[in-house]
Amino acid sequence: MSDMNGRYLGHKGPTDVISFGLGRIGKRGAVLGDIYICPEVARDNARRQGVPAGQELLRLVIHGTLHVLGYEHPHSTSRTESAMWRKQERILARVI
Repeated sequence: MSDMNGRYLGHKGPTDVISFGLGRIGKRGAVLGDIYICPEVARDNARRQGVPAGQELLRLVIHGTLHVLGYEHPHSTSRTESAMWRKQERILARVI
């Protein structure tokens, strides 16, 4: 994950989730993309936030999926106040 994070995003070290939106099949077709999740970082995040690891993994799947669908957030601490983050947390609350 550290290698991918450096190669594709220019960041050092591992990250919890990286996603790549690959586009849409046709004008109304399915959206395709890849989502990569680092389980070690996810476990560390869960421990720091005091949530079950499974919940954090769901959060990362939702987060990556939103990115594949074209949603973005700031790359600063204010990302947790963004519209994308709020949407992510609403979806998570519905599935846990």
